[in-house]
Order: sequence, then C-alpha cells, then structure tokens
Amino acid sequence: MARYRGSVCRLCRREGMKLFLKGERCFTDKCSIERRNYPPGQHGQARPKFSDYGNQLREKQKVRRIYGVLERQFRKTVKEADRRKGVTGETLLALLELRLDNVVHRLGFATSRNEGRQLVRHGHFTVNGRRLSIPSAQLRPGDVVGLTERGGKAARIEGALDGVDARALPGWLSLNKEAKTGEVVSQPAREELTLPIQEQLIVELYSR
Repeated sequence: MARYRGSVCRLCRREGMKLFLKGERCFTDKCSIERRNYPPGQHGQARPKFSDYGNQLREKQKVRRIYGVLERQFRKTVKEADRRKGVTGETLLALLELRLDNVVHRLGFATSRNEGRQLVRHGHFTVNGRRLSIPSAQLRPGDVVGLTERGGKAARIEGALDGVDARALPGWLSLNKEAKTGEVVSQPAREELTLPIQEQLIVELYSR
C-alpha cells in the first residue's frame, strides 16, 4: 500500500501550522513549527504569493495531510461527498472524520492518526465485535469500537488512554475507559471540527 514515508514535521512547516501529526511531540518545544516556522527548502523564508488556484491547492493538501489520505483516495472521498445530500464540504469532512483510524485517534486509543492507522493495520481493534484492520473503513452512528484480546494488552494503547479526559471528546463520540470501548453517537457536526479548514476551497478546486 502506498504511503508517505518522509518527515511529517516537514509537512507541518509546508502548511505553516501544526497539523498534530506526531502526537505529544506537537505540544512540546521540539515541534518544528516552534523552531522553524517557515516552509522547508532553499526559498522557504521568502514571502510566497498564491493565486486563487494556489490557495485551493494548499487547502486540499493541508486536509489530505491532516487525515493521512493520498490523492486517489481523497478524490474518491470528494466524489462520494458530492453524491450525497447536504453541503458537499461539510459532508467531505464528516466522511474523513468517520474513518476508523481517525475515530481511534479521536477516542484516545492513539496519540496521532498515523499511530491509529498502524494500530488498526495490526489488528488491534474491533467494530461491533468483529475485528477490522482497514484504516479507511467508514463508521456510522451506533457503531462500537473495542479492542481485540491482543489490543487490550498493547502498552501503547494503555499509555494513550491514561491521558484521555472523556469530557474533552467531541460530542459525536462517547468513551467507556473501564470497558475500553468507544461509540459513534452521531454524525460529526461542522462546529465540532476545531482545525482551521476552509472546505469550500476544496470543493471549488475539484469543481474546475
């Protein structure tokens, strides 16, 4: 399976903001944005001027990198969002939020989406009692995410859960720390997504 293997801190610098791709490191002084808050490369400290297309492209790249989705899969998700009823941009973000790897991260089983993707691939999670190892699997309201026997013994998951405050979870998720299960309560609402994303720019880009 194709995936990005380079420095993820470089991606944050390219977008000029924290994308929270490395978990706890992003909250320390070691974060690359804290050290070098300018794009990587020889001309990184120059002042770039973007056209309308450039702004749309940067927004698309930013969202792709936040959720760890490659171009082909992202394009399919945009088409699916356009096919469904409702506002296309908001539907797109909801589809990305309901990916299994993102839900695992949001529930606190993993410190980052990258880690959540790896843990899902290794077969540590169940959905409605059945083991599922596809990070891009779409969850629905009512789905319950739990741990396999192997996942319940994973030190990385235990460590991540210890630092979770259930009250800080988004309203569309609920967590039972004792049972180590989480549930998708409802569809994600746009106001619950705190990252500065202008989804309309992405819709305009793919409407060209």
